Amino acid sequence: MIDLDYTLRTVALGAAVLGLSSGSLGAFAVLRGQSLLGDAISHAALPGVALAFILTASKAPLVLVVGAGLAGWVGTLCVMAIVERSRVPYDAALGIVLSVFFGLGMVLLTYIQSRPDASQAGLDTFLFGQAAALVGRDVVTMAALGLVALAAMVVFWKEFKLLLFDPDFAASQGFSVRALDVGLTTLLVVAIVIGLQTVGVVLMSALIVAPAAAARQWTDRLWGVVVLAGLFGAVSGAGGALLSGATARIPTGPTIVLVASVVVGISLVFAPGRGLLAGVIRGRRNRRVLRVAGTLEDLYTLALAHADPRYPHPAATLRTMTSRPEAVDPTLARLQSHGFVAPTGEAWALTERGLAEARRLARERTD
Repeated sequence: MIDLDYTLRTVALGAAVLGLSSGSLGAFAVLRGQSLLGDAISHAALPGVALAFILTASKAPLVLVVGAGLAGWVGTLCVMAIVERSRVPYDAALGIVLSVFFGLGMVLLTYIQSRPDASQAGLDTFLFGQAAALVGRDVVTMAALGLVALAAMVVFWKEFKLLLFDPDFAASQGFSVRALDVGLTTLLVVAIVIGLQTVGVVLMSALIVAPAAAARQWTDRLWGVVVLAGLFGAVSGAGGALLSGATARIPTGPTIVLVASVVVGISLVFAPGRGLLAGVIRGRRNRRVLRVAGTLEDLYTLALAHADPRYPHPAATLRTMTSRPEAVDPTLARLQSHGFVAPTGEAWALTERGLAEARRLARERTD
């Protein structure tokens, strides 16, 4: 039984807030084909955390989050500048910024650890996260920043929607595509930096991508993807925190990511429109429809050789006209249930309804 003490409730609430904000805003990154942007921003935020501590000697969550946000934002602008001012492709620019900023962050962390107050720093927890260290004021800070980011997303919903689906049309309507791009990326930076203390630099990108990828399987509407991504993110965060609290020595951050991965797996398999199971069912149904139409057309082709279009033909003849003779008998039974054919001894003949359907299929094939 899970002991819902104060610490566990605080961690679960903080993880849920993180999942809600990162999932909702991450939907835009995923739909824009910028899934790796979250990885680059999270790694780029590390030197900002270190610099904030060096300059202020404070571990206050808001101070470290501001430092992480500024560094992540600068890293994003560097990616945009590299892509616009050089021939370096987008994915390579992400890799450059990610590695350079992350390397700088590691150097700064090493410097901090060499100082006399290194034991008081504890900034290495931003690498893999330390959700158990969350306290009430951390959750308040996360919730406030996340709420601001989500409110901005709602206020500029139409503009961000235009940027997502048709940036050229947005530009023709007088919107600054560059400003919208920077604004949306800034919101994504906010969503990422508030989660660094919980899941860390290495795992944060998973909470940006996984909930949105899962939500995309269930709906084609933008608002549906954003809402579901936020819901999946919140469930993953709270569920991972509770599972981690129920088992000794299991870190919270990786558990949250694993729960999000399970949500993605379930969505990939069971989503009604895009799921693998739905695809298998749809494929089987389409094959049945094709076999029914093929058998009906075969009977019609045989009937054309006789003066009476309802002349019966044995099933054995139909088996020689298909690559799957074992499917002929079930298909004939299905045609009979629809009133398209009728048995005559061991032979089968088209009914008036079946003859009309066969002629319709023949016209569609020739059109």
